[in-house]
Amino acid sequence: MEELFRELIRRIGEDPNREELLKTPYRAARALEYLTKGYRENLEDVVNGAVFRSDTDEMVIVKNIELYSLCEHHLLPFVGKCHVGYLPREKIIGLSKIPRIVEMFARRLQIQERLTRQIADALQRVLDARGVGVVIEAKHLCLMMRGVEKQNSSMQTSCMLGSFRSRLSTRMEFLTLLQRL
Repeated sequence: MEELFRELIRRIGEDPNREELLKTPYRAARALEYLTKGYRENLEDVVNGAVFRSDTDEMVIVKNIELYSLCEHHLLPFVGKCHVGYLPREKIIGLSKIPRIVEMFARRLQIQERLTRQIADALQRVLDARGVGVVIEAKHLCLMMRGVEKQNSSMQTSCMLGSFRSRLSTRMEFLTLLQRL
């Protein structure tokens, strides 16, 4: 990857041998490896057995999970927050595993719509929950820095599975709780 970044620097009109740019290909390659580390992770390893039997049957919500991803169309970042809720069916997941699942899918080339669905599907698969809801709100630099250059726009996506989709009261409880502090 370093050689590709060196060539990219040259093609945009810069001198990759300029003192300030000498280590840039190395740093850029390491950064891209980190920003796409989700390709080298899998759900089983991320969850790492942290699913526990429980008689809890009330909604569990984790709000404001920061996420950083790369738009697959322009390779520019989008950043935002993910909110996740689920209704347990005899199983709960360790609290830290939910942000780890968000991170695993976010650290890939993405579109926000698919990212939202992947997180919801993964939680449903791991927990066999009665329902799962995921809402993501993000700002996309491809919209802000190029093209239409709209600085104050953001995108919201949601994915509702199980009772979050089929029961309006469950969906509304989730969305109402997301609006509270």
